[in-house]
Amino acid sequence: MDLYLPIAAMSLDVFVLLALGGAVGFLSGVFGVGGGFLLTPFLIFIGVPHAVAVASSANQLVGASVSGALAHWRRGNIDFQMAFVLLAGGLVGSASGVWLFSVLRRIGQIDLVITLSYALLLGTLGALMLAESTRAILRLRKPGGPRRKLHQHIWLHGLPLKMRFRRSKLYISALLPLTLGFAVGVLSAIMGVGGGFVMIPAMIYILGMPTSVVPGTSLFQIIFVAATVTVLQAVSNGTVDVVLALVLLVGGVIGAQLGTRFGQRLRGEQLRAMLAFIVLAVATKLLFDLTVAPPDLYSLETLGP
Repeated sequence: MDLYLPIAAMSLDVFVLLALGGAVGFLSGVFGVGGGFLLTPFLIFIGVPHAVAVASSANQLVGASVSGALAHWRRGNIDFQMAFVLLAGGLVGSASGVWLFSVLRRIGQIDLVITLSYALLLGTLGALMLAESTRAILRLRKPGGPRRKLHQHIWLHGLPLKMRFRRSKLYISALLPLTLGFAVGVLSAIMGVGGGFVMIPAMIYILGMPTSVVPGTSLFQIIFVAATVTVLQAVSNGTVDVVLALVLLVGGVIGAQLGTRFGQRLRGEQLRAMLAFIVLAVATKLLFDLTVAPPDLYSLETLGP
């Protein structure tokens, strides 16, 4: 059954959109990521304009993240103090990212920037995560092999404005999560992502947070960052397709609950390995598409005021 999308100016099968939303919601619950790193490329793959895919994905992330965060909150797996510090940086980054998005769209380079950003970031992070998780799994399989800590104290933790995060058992500079939140806010605006594929590794390896509280904390701050990006994109660029976002949202909320239950059955290193494979697969597809001549060499788009 085809559904007309007014902002995207095209029709798509509603069941395909529901399936995409459900898959993204499932990943949100399992890994603690918003899932936009998959949703935005998939929407582009099925023909949704890049700018609409980015803005509408950010909108869908709000519902999926709320559902996943509630499930983690019931289990006590959210460090609210850390989440609010990340959020402070994320809100500033969101506003900066939407402004940059508008500039790139006006000069006609937004499609290229979105595709290259996904390919480079996902390829790099996927490879690093896969290498680390593989080493961790191999160490566990060695008889009597010691299990190494994911986090080591680094000089960045000694920067000014140190804070104590009791739930995560950390005493580090607040500048680290503030900077991380800012970077994720920019990515959310440019790429339509919650930033979980950057946030999750950084929270584990740079901030040193326990793996058990990382997914819930990440999802909590994604709620507000994604909501801010959605409002700013709608006001500044008019690229949020509400019909598309609502259909994706229905599938995403259901999928997030199922994903949270599934994620509890796997160890941290197994989750990281699975996420790495998914990230690398999407990056490979994007790189492949950059090398293939498009069916239409020119496209027309109304940019608005």
